[in-house]
Amino acid sequence: MIPAVGFAFPALLWGLLALPILWLLLRAIPPAPIRRRFPAVALMLGLADQDVQSDKTPWWLLLLRALAVAAAIIGFAGPVLNPASRALGTGPLLIVVDGGWADARDWPRQMEKAQGLLAEAGRLGRPTALVQLTDAPQQIGFQPADSWTGRLAAMTPRAYAPDQMQAWAALLPAQGFDSYWLSDGLAHPDRAALTAALSAKGALTVFVSPRPIFALRPAGFDSGAIKLSAARSPAVAQTTLDVIARGPDPAGIDRELARATLSFAAGATEAQTTLTLPPELRNRITRFSLLGQRTAAAVSLTDDSLKRRKIALIAASADREGLQLLQPTFYLRQALAPVADLIEGGLGDVIAANPDVIVLADVAQISPPETEALLAWADKGGLLLRFAGPRLAASDLSRASEDPLMPVRLRQGGQQVGGAMSWGEPKTLAPFPEDSPFHGLPLPADVTVSQQVLAQPDPDLSARTIAALADGTPLVTRKAIGAGSVVLVHVTANAEWSNLPLSGLFVQMLERLAVSIRAAAPLTQDLAGQTWVPDRVLDGFGQDGPAAAVAGVAGTDLARALQNGPSAALPPGLYAGGARKVALNVIGAQTQIAPATWPAGTVIEGIEQATPQALKGALLTAALLFLALDVLAALWVSGRLGLAAVLALAMLASPQHARADAAADARAIEATRGVVLAYVQTGDAGQDAISAAGLMGLGDQLWGRTSIEPEAPMAVDLERDDLEVFPFLYWPMTAGQALPSLTAYAKLNKFLRTGGMILFDTRDGDLSGLGGSTPEGQMLQLIASGLDIPPLEPIPQDHVLTRSFYLLQDFPGRYAGSPLWVEAAPPGAEQTDGMPFRNLNDGVTPVIIGGGDWAAAWAVDENGVAQFPVGRGYAGERQREIAFRFGINVIMHVLTGNYKSDQVHVPALLERLGQ
Repeated sequence: MIPAVGFAFPALLWGLLALPILWLLLRAIPPAPIRRRFPAVALMLGLADQDVQSDKTPWWLLLLRALAVAAAIIGFAGPVLNPASRALGTGPLLIVVDGGWADARDWPRQMEKAQGLLAEAGRLGRPTALVQLTDAPQQIGFQPADSWTGRLAAMTPRAYAPDQMQAWAALLPAQGFDSYWLSDGLAHPDRAALTAALSAKGALTVFVSPRPIFALRPAGFDSGAIKLSAARSPAVAQTTLDVIARGPDPAGIDRELARATLSFAAGATEAQTTLTLPPELRNRITRFSLLGQRTAAAVSLTDDSLKRRKIALIAASADREGLQLLQPTFYLRQALAPVADLIEGGLGDVIAANPDVIVLADVAQISPPETEALLAWADKGGLLLRFAGPRLAASDLSRASEDPLMPVRLRQGGQQVGGAMSWGEPKTLAPFPEDSPFHGLPLPADVTVSQQVLAQPDPDLSARTIAALADGTPLVTRKAIGAGSVVLVHVTANAEWSNLPLSGLFVQMLERLAVSIRAAAPLTQDLAGQTWVPDRVLDGFGQDGPAAAVAGVAGTDLARALQNGPSAALPPGLYAGGARKVALNVIGAQTQIAPATWPAGTVIEGIEQATPQALKGALLTAALLFLALDVLAALWVSGRLGLAAVLALAMLASPQHARADAAADARAIEATRGVVLAYVQTGDAGQDAISAAGLMGLGDQLWGRTSIEPEAPMAVDLERDDLEVFPFLYWPMTAGQALPSLTAYAKLNKFLRTGGMILFDTRDGDLSGLGGSTPEGQMLQLIASGLDIPPLEPIPQDHVLTRSFYLLQDFPGRYAGSPLWVEAAPPGAEQTDGMPFRNLNDGVTPVIIGGGDWAAAWAVDENGVAQFPVGRGYAGERQREIAFRFGINVIMHVLTGNYKSDQVHVPALLERLGQ
């Protein structure tokens, strides 16, 4: 596609019509010679004329001059590449930004577009107003465009959608004005009303990003697996996204616990996947997120629905001392204790505790008040799990008519097989049907049933059977009670009637029934009556943080937000009420994400419009170059190119130096845009890649844990780059890297004297001590010989590097246990009585030397996954965490000096140290 070109002064292009006239004039200069016969000329035969003049101008020289004039004419006409296509107004201008979670996906581009619109309005002198629709509606006043620059810089996307557009429409100024609307592209309540109100005031132009919006719904459960689903708008081509499950590991460090893949088919707006995890791991999950999507809707917080269940165990008789294996609840405790919180007591007591599951082991008689309480509890989503036994088989429960707390009617007595008075062998289990919650579980061949209670062959028996024996006899039946259910296992909970409780299948079946049930969605009556305090809240980019500025909310308000979505008063996050936690997510299970529809005739533009670029300078430069070539060509034609050629080459060479200086200046500006972590290029491409990935991983941790927001790491060439713009250099040692030149050594020494820090990493675990015999250690000795390095010492326990952010005493990388060397403390730095550390000066150790191979421990790929293993298992991940903490301490030490040596920090540090 050929880009558009516009002109600021198109009338000047008429000057191009003068080019043919100019061609004719140039052809006439120099004039054609006149031939006259003069006999005396014969005396000049054989003489050479040193001053040669052509009889006509060469055609290529004419073309060169015509191009120079044409370039000058077009340049003065003010050509612009990709000019703005919309008509520029003159009256007041209103810039509207949705400012919700959906805008977070393109927030930098949104702000860049808004900045361009403000700058354009400023050039045209248009009074301007700027509103964010997620703010509280207020009166709109027009001001000079430059007065909104600070307001625009402070704007951030909210973690909720704009929901008060009707109120904004009612507060629009009475005067006429044009509007630019930076929309998130989604359908929101009352968007049509605001669109009509803006169109009635003047011209309306809408800017919409073409990038699709992805949203993650709350996790659910299906047959023991976590069910994940996501939506998108618009439905475009086939897309694949990864869902990351995060939570604390056994060491308490937040990390990725599992990952699943969502695949959107072409034209599909929904995608689903499942994730199967052991209960111990599932209980640790605190949130799910879509990889690569930085919006609040791409994060789904988890609450008690994914955490440990509260299960009540009730047996008909007390446990018999010394007969643990025969106790009705022994095997239930063994199976459920690792994954659930168990409650034991009387039936009335446990109902008051509102558990998720109540297990009745051979309990036949239930009083009417307890029956009513159980029915009300199950109707709200509880699961009543009953096991058969001698008492249930001998009772009249659910014989003539179905008991409300039983899934089926029972026959009198029961069935006994495999005994001395029976006719058959013990029965095995049949494969689980597809509609059973046990579907997919493997069936051990040695699991058999020797006795059970039998169900009456009623018409709905088949529909209520979720597990059966090989002969079709029901083994497990289920009936719905409101939002909950009652399940009967037709054998005992111990091994008297079956060896099922002795198998691993028993644990898996209980996990499917009692643990993997999804907690019922909280109802208004469940939340009402108490204040819910926000524990963590999400911002528009999906980052969670403390909720210090958010007050507690009433239960009815929280229930309304769960139904309608979060708002400014109730941002998305995790809300705690007593021992219970409820997650308020941006997207609910039924939330619809639909593209916005705009009235016919509305001007809609993309947000990623090409930036206008003036071509005047380039064309005038080209005209000057053509004229310079014309001068050289004229000298060549006249035979006088010698000295002029030398001068021309000197002129042409100077721009090269200028371009080189410009490139160096651009690199220096890039390095000073923010905090940039840099590494020294070693000449080993593999090691340089590890250094870049390591500093990228460290930068990600600094972004997430501290107020430091480093830019992308940069590679440093010691011979060419200016080191003064970097606060920190990571210098890995390789056996084959070249020694710095004298100029590079001068820059390095100046860098160390002016507050810079270099982390020298021999990457060998310092196997033989500082200056050892490894090739990397020998290279460090050679390089350090030309550096002005102060006296060093092994890092003391009270060095500020041990507490600049984290409290540390070990500094591992990929290797652990290697010593760390820093600048030796001044001789007079002695510890004061009662102080935990010495009062050092405000300097920063210019060098840190070790062999931990820190870059390999920090290194992550483009998905944020660690590239290299560290240690073994959880201990290795703990070592990687300490390596990250060391890196954070180093950068904090570089940027703050010995700030933490100030005595004002003594009380807090003493408390942390336990002294």
